[in-house]
Amino acid sequence: MGYYGYPEYVPVAKKRENAQKSIEKLKKKNPNISPIIIEGKTIANKWWGKAWNKNLESYADFSNRIGRGRSYVRNGAVLDLKIEKGKMLALVQGSGSKPYSVEISINKLEDKKWQKVIEICNHRIDTMETLLAGKFPKEFDELFSASKNGMFPSPKEIHFSCSCPDSARVCKHIAAVLYGIGARLDEDPILFFKLRDIDFEELLKKSMEDKMQSMLKNADKKSKRVIDDTDVFDLFGV
Repeated sequence: MGYYGYPEYVPVAKKRENAQKSIEKLKKKNPNISPIIIEGKTIANKWWGKAWNKNLESYADFSNRIGRGRSYVRNGAVLDLKIEKGKMLALVQGSGSKPYSVEISINKLEDKKWQKVIEICNHRIDTMETLLAGKFPKEFDELFSASKNGMFPSPKEIHFSCSCPDSARVCKHIAAVLYGIGARLDEDPILFFKLRDIDFEELLKKSMEDKMQSMLKNADKKSKRVIDDTDVFDLFGV
């Protein structure tokens, strides 16, 4: 504890050093830990990661603590982050020696919203690479990230807990994990669909049907030219 009851100031370099030591210690017990490592100041550089973080920052519910979360994740405090279907489990280094456990769950995307996404995207996404790279018409950008009817979760769809003593609804450790998800989506955008428990292959298949019909239109007998579902994704580079 520093002067006047305030926590002692710890330089950023020291925080990162402490976080790295904690990671190395954890790896001895669990070699499969997956820390969030941020290179530079930007947490996310690609469409899905940036869109995720932008969505977080748009909600007043998170505004009080979200900034502290940015600092924590940049300093390497998210020692482990696992993303599963509908939930995330993480370990975050706080001011003490033992990391805090964070669990975040997210509601499955409503069927009504998902059907709307499929309807608008029908025949208009070329490949999985196009979708995951965020290279689609601007209206899709608005559709995916719209605060009310988009694919990204609203505050009421996000549920969390942290083992720290902080009484705030969104503590800095939870905020760090939420930002860490954005960084992880930069590495693997498919995790977004896993997180929201939705089938991105269904979206691709709907968009590819148009191409399939074009290939088959000159066939005398469709049955001889039909491609099995299992071959569709290989055909279009998926």
